[in-house]
Amino acid sequence: MACIYLHIPFCKKACHYCNFHFSTQTADMQTFVDALIQEIELQKSYIKEPIETIYFGGGTPSLIDETQLKSILAAIYMHFDVADLIECTLEANPDDMQQSKLAAWKNIGINRLSIGIQSFQASALTWMNRAHTVEQSHAAIQMALDAGIHNLSIDLIYGTPSLSDQALMADLDWIEHYQIKHVSCYALTVEDKTALKKSIEKGQIENVDSEKQARHFEIVCARLKTMGLEHYEISNFAKPGYRSQHNSNYWSGKTYLGLGPSAHSFNTISRQWNIANNALYIKSIENGLLNFEIEILTEANRYNEYMMTSLRRMEGFDLDLIAAKFGKRYHEHSIAMIKEMDSKNIFNQKGNQYSLKDEAKFLADGIASDFFILESAPSS
Repeated sequence: MACIYLHIPFCKKACHYCNFHFSTQTADMQTFVDALIQEIELQKSYIKEPIETIYFGGGTPSLIDETQLKSILAAIYMHFDVADLIECTLEANPDDMQQSKLAAWKNIGINRLSIGIQSFQASALTWMNRAHTVEQSHAAIQMALDAGIHNLSIDLIYGTPSLSDQALMADLDWIEHYQIKHVSCYALTVEDKTALKKSIEKGQIENVDSEKQARHFEIVCARLKTMGLEHYEISNFAKPGYRSQHNSNYWSGKTYLGLGPSAHSFNTISRQWNIANNALYIKSIENGLLNFEIEILTEANRYNEYMMTSLRRMEGFDLDLIAAKFGKRYHEHSIAMIKEMDSKNIFNQKGNQYSLKDEAKFLADGIASDFFILESAPSS
């Protein structure tokens, strides 16, 4: 099974923390959609397996017209095997959601929504420079539920300077109130080339507090657990049966095709990414050309990625799988690292499977990097 990601590179305004590729110039939206449909045809040979999930991300996919969404999906259905499609997700911002749109989305096959709430606190939304209001957040969630879209995920950001512990708890109260089935919670990160980074460097706003973020992470984990949401990935929580199938495919190393400017693709052997420029992307596609960079993955690359994604998931990593997939040297290296970390008491062990204990999850990326092999090792 494989999956398709479509990057819709348009937003109404720039959030201060965001470093994803997007443009606030939406005049060429239809030209972009035409190019995206053409790229779908150009890339029809990239995936040979049936498509299991489709994901519209961005940017803000809810900005594009329903007829444009329908034409994009029609092109996918024409050029790929979608007989086994189980999940089709659309990221949406609260201010774009209307009852007529929700009905249209359901009608064309969207069966899961990921709503960019980020916070139910007005001050936090203002601090982030979000386009929507708290009132629009509540209206959007209620409209989705009323429309019968119960496979609903919402995004929250914690660890911002303006968000108190009490405000975070209030945000989580709303998760319980609406009985949300899936929540993605992210610690605010200061990315290069963002308004947030520049403001911090100029001393205009305070930097993030790592201790506060760790405390917020613990609050989120503990509270969502009481609501029956399993912590199946470091930033993701779901009621049983409501995990993100698309993201789970990423984390389990399945093939995926990324379409649109800046989108990444992966076929287990190589990774490639499209040019992150709307105008150049469109021009290339109109000339029948794919404009991307490619990296052939070494064995060490693949092992490192396996460790990174595995340690972020509740299942953890499997020594038997490492031995079978990567060979003796990687297996022995993994065992040596486990022994080296033994005194830190960070792993749960079940046979040859190792996962992080709750108190170590906030440090998952750092722990994974300790396992990394920097140069390609010979296979056995």
